[in-house]
Amino acid sequence: MRTRCVGLATLDPLLYQELATELRERRLPSVSLLPGSPVPDRVAVILTSPEEAGDLRHASVLAVAPGGDRTALWAAVEQALHPGDPNSEIVLGIDPGPRPGYAVLSGERCLAEGSLDRPESVAALTAQLRRRFPRRALRIRVGDGDRPSRDRVLNALAGSHRSVELVDEQGTTPHGRRRPRDAIAARAIARAPGRPIAGGPTSTVTITPGDIANLQRLSREHSGGKFTIPRSEADRVLRGELTLGEALVLGERRYRSTPHRPPNPSRPDRA
Repeated sequence: MRTRCVGLATLDPLLYQELATELRERRLPSVSLLPGSPVPDRVAVILTSPEEAGDLRHASVLAVAPGGDRTALWAAVEQALHPGDPNSEIVLGIDPGPRPGYAVLSGERCLAEGSLDRPESVAALTAQLRRRFPRRALRIRVGDGDRPSRDRVLNALAGSHRSVELVDEQGTTPHGRRRPRDAIAARAIARAPGRPIAGGPTSTVTITPGDIANLQRLSREHSGGKFTIPRSEADRVLRGELTLGEALVLGERRYRSTPHRPPNPSRPDRA
């Protein structure tokens, strides 16, 4: 049996370049096609622009809009290349944190994984997966650790009418640095049945001194030990008023504008 591949069929040069580059980086077998030309049997899915999608005759055509979703797109491509059970549900595992880890599973196959810029981005990812997999049941499993981020994720999913479960994170978090550890933990969370929760919003996010200290620790880790963000900014990140990336940019600016001093990792900043 010949290897299944991705067909790339678009006359849009910018879209073609973006998708061709991504296909190479992902090491996915592909073939270039002209819209309207015959499609080889080994093509499992075709990527094209929304304007050209109607000209293609194939069972699986994915229209790719400029600036549109990409995580759900590549998950759909992986599913087309490795179909498995077409009736199995899609499971989205979330490892809560300032930059939540995620993993998208279909059966035992991981279709996509990575990290999001903030907890609230889980809602957009869920909507994108729903559009790319309209005929598949979607289950969301959220780890119960990092309470502030977890509650922000659950609040973002309130009213989504999706099956949401809270998973005990004990035994799901591997040792090592935060990334790619959070994506690995998200896979474990996706595979662990959890406790179904109500679809309404959670209570107001509560920030504890321990939550702030943990985020300060993460800021030291992400900055390579150069600086620790102040408590006031850590509180804003935990409440969703800043992303961790934005706080790190502010910290880097302060670091560059002040005389350097050796960091003291055992004592978080008191600001």
